[in-house]
Amino acid sequence: MAHRLEFGVFPHQVTRLVFDTGQPYEEFRARYEDAVPEVDLKRLAEFTERGASWREVVADADASARLGFLMYWRTDMTPLMSLAGDSAPCTGYLMGNHTIAERMYRHDPSVMLYAPLRTAIFVDAESRTQFAIDEPGTVFAS
Repeated sequence: MAHRLEFGVFPHQVTRLVFDTGQPYEEFRARYEDAVPEVDLKRLAEFTERGASWREVVADADASARLGFLMYWRTDMTPLMSLAGDSAPCTGYLMGNHTIAERMYRHDPSVMLYAPLRTAIFVDAESRTQFAIDEPGTVFAS
């Protein structure tokens, strides 16, 4: 008996928020990266390997993310895009908090399409440093 493929379609509109930082690119980038520290992926793997309690995972996140957010991934797109002649600096990030994401995950694991969140710091055509994020409420509305 053949398995019937089922799928759903969930259109939704996303609102992008873009903020003029009023600061030079490198200065704002350094401040952002200081405020959103890198998650210790080895420690998370260790928690998984030994079956740590969720309470321990939450306590670790609370201690690591002084402002509530952690950085899971970062890439400076500038060097690659400069090969095409594009000189505007841009760094992309995946940031959030896995303990906050879990509250949504338990209801619908597909929220992991957007949690952690993507953010970007870039310099626009007017040489202003911008910070961009898709409004969380609109990405999770799907």
